[in-house]
Amino acid sequence: MVSILMLQVVQSLLHNLLLMGSIRSVVACLSLAAIARKMNAAAGLCVPGTSAAVPGLLRLTSVPGYDRNRVNDVLLLRPATETQRRCDRETEDLQNGNNHVVFFPGDIQNFQQEMALQPDAVPWLSWSLERVALTLGHRFPGCHIWIVRASHMYLHKFSCYQNFVESNLFGAPEHSPDYGAIRHLRALLGHGMQRAGLPNPLPPLSGTATPGPLPAGFTLTIVGFSKGCVVLNQIVYELAGARADPELRLFLDSVSDIYWLDGGHPGGSETWVTDKCALDELASSGVAVHAHVTPYEVRDPMRAWVGREHQLFIKTLEDLGACLSQKLHFEEEPASIENHFRVILEF
Repeated sequence: MVSILMLQVVQSLLHNLLLMGSIRSVVACLSLAAIARKMNAAAGLCVPGTSAAVPGLLRLTSVPGYDRNRVNDVLLLRPATETQRRCDRETEDLQNGNNHVVFFPGDIQNFQQEMALQPDAVPWLSWSLERVALTLGHRFPGCHIWIVRASHMYLHKFSCYQNFVESNLFGAPEHSPDYGAIRHLRALLGHGMQRAGLPNPLPPLSGTATPGPLPAGFTLTIVGFSKGCVVLNQIVYELAGARADPELRLFLDSVSDIYWLDGGHPGGSETWVTDKCALDELASSGVAVHAHVTPYEVRDPMRAWVGREHQLFIKTLEDLGACLSQKLHFEEEPASIENHFRVILEF
């Protein structure tokens, strides 16, 4: 069901665009409305502000990382609802499983209720954190889906992942080999699992040279979209140092796949990792690397370096023998921000 706010915004936009006589803009707006209907129907969410909750979706606020100054709000989607668990033993096994997916969203993406209060964000309610969680739940059945909200959103638009990578107000990163992104992610997940009351949570970081094993069956997939890919890039830069730490190495060995989805940020470089030494660490880790892009990012003539860096990222990993898959989505369509978001549905 399309939310009332979304309908009002789309109707207003259509009215204004018709007055201006812009057929192309009207078609684009209708396309946006269709996307919104599809996402709303798939998510099954109610109009923002109602009391109805989505089963299995849990919002955790101010979850700490490895120090008290680094906290993030986190959204968790469990693999199954309580009702399903009571009725289906197989579903209960999924609920108690230890497969996890962590997603880092891009600019403008926030909790549904907060996006509904921002006029600039209302047209993109279909890509709120809650709805993306439900989309990923279908994409990764049987997994716990974790959506990590950026610690700060400048002007309610620009996501800043300062807890994971040194960043300016607009979220442009300054990468380094020892900022602590991997350690923060490890601790954030552990504390989140404890707060959610999950069975077999990650144990606290002990700092010992002979750490205990991770919980049985623990696996992790990491996904970044748009601005969220700066966290993935920072993780790559930290791999060499982290793998020298016995505790972090165990955690990294549990990572099976990393997905880059149309990475982009407002800085003038380092949209994709191009450092050969850092990429060599990624290739040798055995992690399956997936790069999904659209013309919106890699074919923008005003930011030509993004496409060049993406090509170098791919070529270097291929030369290093990485386990790599890649795809350019919507290749035959004009570059658009709508298709930029749609890569979340298509990857």
